Amino acid sequence: MHVEKSLVLTHGAVMAMLQAGIAKAEEMGQPQCIVIVDASGVALGQIRMTGAKYLSLKSAETKARTAASIRAPSDAIPEAVGPAIAAATDNAVTRLGGGLPILVDGTCVGGIGVGSGTAEQDKDVAHAALAAIGAEPE
Repeated sequence: MHVEKSLVLTHGAVMAMLQAGIAKAEEMGQPQCIVIVDASGVALGQIRMTGAKYLSLKSAETKARTAASIRAPSDAIPEAVGPAIAAATDNAVTRLGGGLPILVDGTCVGGIGVGSGTAEQDKDVAHAALAAIGAEPE
């Protein structure tokens, strides 16, 4: 067959994820940058919360694209190959923690990247966003 059916993130899912991520970040007291991309890495939604680091928006986007591309957490890339992959992709791939794939029924429909806190804080916010739409945890 030349075509296949696929699952896609809706704008409603993106908004629900952003709202859940913001709520978690506010609960933690850590303003965050949150970026959600589709399975091909196209940004569908993003926010830089008041007080979040400006450059963290860039790293959050890279984390989201990395997670969507490798269908795994961004920090799953082995440390030994991280610099080479970053160089080979013109810094489009990172091994920084805080990027998670968005998995629905075993299918990767996108990625979420969070930045501005510690790697653990970033992951906590990403997990809250995934839970908002019933996506599978990493």
